Amino acid sequence: MRDARVGRLATADGAGQPLVVPVCYALDLDGHHLYSAIDAKPKRTRQLRRLANIRENPRVSLVIDEYDEDWSRLRYVIVEGKAEIVDSGSRRERAIDLLLEKYPQYLALGLAADRGPVIAIAVERTVAWRYT
Repeated sequence: MRDARVGRLATADGAGQPLVVPVCYALDLDGHHLYSAIDAKPKRTRQLRRLANIRENPRVSLVIDEYDEDWSRLRYVIVEGKAEIVDSGSRRERAIDLLLEKYPQYLALGLAADRGPVIAIAVERTVAWRYT
């Protein structure tokens, strides 16, 4: 889970309408918190539906999967938890450091200087599955 490159974040608005988006993420060393930055790639950063959904309903899931043409090697982890939007402070800085360490591409995007929010997920439950 720590080394996978992408996860799929599921959020839902207050009426229960789901949204799933691919995200880059980093797992904190404590294993109980995940972070995903809203970076400078082209999008309307502060108007993102995932952020609006989290404000209305902080319950989220993140799926991290590994596909292989040899289906005996399939596996996934589902993380369930409560998300929070972190705009500033030491927690945001910690998240940015973890993301920069995992994804050097963020250096070119200027993530360290970017003031976009971070989604912090407090992990409450994980479910792991593998074919074998």
